[in-house]
Amino acid sequence: MIPLAAMAQANPWPTHPVKMVVPFAVGGATDIAARILAPALGEILGQQFIVEIKSGAAGNIAIEAVALAPADGYTLLVGNVSTGSINETLYASKLKVKPSVALRPVSLIASIPNLLVSGMDFPPNNMKELIAYAKARPGELNYSSPLGGYSHLDMLDFTKKAGLTLVNIPSKGAGSSQVGLVAGDIHFTILNAASTLTLIKAKKLKAFATTSTTRLPYLPDVPTFAESGFPGVGTDQWNGIFVPAKTPQPIVDKLFNAIIQALQKPQVKEAFVTAGMTVIPSKSPEDAAAFIATETQRWPRIIKENNVTVDY
Repeated sequence: MIPLAAMAQANPWPTHPVKMVVPFAVGGATDIAARILAPALGEILGQQFIVEIKSGAAGNIAIEAVALAPADGYTLLVGNVSTGSINETLYASKLKVKPSVALRPVSLIASIPNLLVSGMDFPPNNMKELIAYAKARPGELNYSSPLGGYSHLDMLDFTKKAGLTLVNIPSKGAGSSQVGLVAGDIHFTILNAASTLTLIKAKKLKAFATTSTTRLPYLPDVPTFAESGFPGVGTDQWNGIFVPAKTPQPIVDKLFNAIIQALQKPQVKEAFVTAGMTVIPSKSPEDAAAFIATETQRWPRIIKENNVTVDY
């Protein structure tokens, strides 16, 4: 890792505030990750990093806005598994850009496990009871997820393997799903731990399973999907920083180094852990790109098997 002081002599970027574009609504995991990272980057690089919400069209509005912005390091995308890997397949006919070509990954930030959750008044209390309850009521129960998002695809994969018939109530993000779950209007769904952990601890939601490979230290009584009889179901949501593809290498290198330094700060690590996230810095921008390329190859199978088609 090149010291930032040495890099600054050859590269004055940034000389004014930098926008961090978040593709989804306030309060979701991507927004949380951006707001944890932004002040630390500002402290390291000496300029304000401003979080800007640009939601809509399953994150594609933000993808296109950043991809088509000047490649000068002043417009970043805080992407996730949807915008970074799923949308390229699912919205291939709608996107004005191809994300893997128009955007360049700089580094991963954090990984957030997902949880199968319900409101407290939902009768089942474990996965076995949930499966039996849902099978006895085909077509009567619902879940809530953004069409084409990772939680939607994970729920399709889960319900297919569990032999369930459910109705999806499309949501605009984690916030609206949470409200529906707490009120009892939504029966159960998959949401990320970052946006549900506080509600679980407050006993407003209950968790049935986690997508992580091992049980979560902060929810030790919640089994994994694999333990519950559904190996391979679910994905952890990752977040990462992207820039327009033609961003100069010195800026990419300086931003990468700043991200790594920020993620090493104890207060930043603690904030991510408190939010239910695990810090996962990349070894290099090339390492980030290789990871995301592999992720992008995962989703065409699930999309095809479930005949997923979406519209805005």
